Amino acid sequence: MEQARETRPRTAYELLGGKPMVGRIVDRFYDLMDQDPAYTELRALHAPDLAPMRGSLAGFLVAWLGGPRDWFEERPGMCMMSAHRGVTMTEPAARQWADAMTRAVHDADADPALAEGVAQALAGMALNMGGVGR
Repeated sequence: MEQARETRPRTAYELLGGKPMVGRIVDRFYDLMDQDPAYTELRALHAPDLAPMRGSLAGFLVAWLGGPRDWFEERPGMCMMSAHRGVTMTEPAARQWADAMTRAVHDADADPALAEGVAQALAGMALNMGGVGR
């Protein structure tokens, strides 16, 4: 007798390509921020060593996209707003974050439609943190 297969919707994390794709996105994002003068104000908000932020953003994105929730379990009650408490996110910095993340998601060679949806959602979070649209 054949066992019934569990059918559940695939998460954005799975559809995007899992941890390897998230890693490509995060690496491209921080590389852009570190190397492209268009992101100078955003870069100035970060410590000289971006390695800890790369790890944290990757963990957040994995969980946010529907993958393992380790980032949230290691930070009970934490969200993006509370994680950035004390950081003055100006409108220009928020726009730089949104632009760099949009470029990073599209440069990672993910499914274009899914990449666009993810990029728009992340950009919206950043712009909201910078007070854009309030």
